[in-house]
Amino acid sequence: MIQSRKPLLSALCLLLVSPLAWAADPEVHWPSGWQVEDVAPDVQAPSATASVSRQRAIKNDENGATLMVMELTATPIEAGHKVNLQGVLLEMRKSIQKDFAQGGYQSVCTKIHPSTLSRLDALESTCVITENGRHVLSQTLVGAVDTDKAYVFSFAGQAEAYEASKSEVSSVRDTLKL
Repeated sequence: MIQSRKPLLSALCLLLVSPLAWAADPEVHWPSGWQVEDVAPDVQAPSATASVSRQRAIKNDENGATLMVMELTATPIEAGHKVNLQGVLLEMRKSIQKDFAQGGYQSVCTKIHPSTLSRLDALESTCVITENGRHVLSQTLVGAVDTDKAYVFSFAGQAEAYEASKSEVSSVRDTLKL
């Protein structure tokens, strides 16, 4: 009986120490006063999509209206797959612009430029959304790739709140552990 347990115990030990099996979600220190939520995976999604980790924090005003949203998404990468980060950010930026255009807004985005996200080299772009020439929203996308995951950190908010929250966003980016 003891002999038959040894292979099982060995397999369990290997599973527990395997970095792929024990990969933790990113560690995010959200600012105090923000409403923090883990975004549940879509149960209808394919199994690969179900392993995507999404964490979100929302800053509301005293009446409960949303001022700012920060979100971190971590997507597993298949071994050997090369992520075209510039292409991914371009598609995300295009989608943002299209969605706002359908709502009657105009948007102008910065060129995608080098940045950092935690310890990783990243690419970043910021879109300014206007309505009849008046700045109403800003949204920034920051993408980075590690050996086994791709990350997108997004933050968006009303024009004034976006500016006023820059130090909180910087604090989250500086303390992020991927």
